[in-house]
Amino acid sequence: MSMLKPFLEKPVRVITSDGKLITGILLGFDVSTNIILEKAQERVFHLTEETQTIDLGLFLLRGNNVVCIGLVDEEEEETMNWASLHGRQLGDTWHALD
Repeated sequence: MSMLKPFLEKPVRVITSDGKLITGILLGFDVSTNIILEKAQERVFHLTEETQTIDLGLFLLRGNNVVCIGLVDEEEEETMNWASLHGRQLGDTWHALD
């Protein structure tokens, strides 16, 4: 997972296997893709209600729950009105082909 080294101490967005969207500062990772996020937040989307942002603080994600990790565009993040976005929550990836 040396591909994550350039992401260290930068804001990242993670999609988990159960469909959660989590952002935070990547503090560390290991060969199993277990990751540590600082100032982590989960965004929960709804069809008719405002998007919720839940502060998680210091957060550990097990590698088997990580589907995708990407850098956050900080400029776009600052201008994005997350509360105004509506949508379905992502589904899980455990049985995606069922």
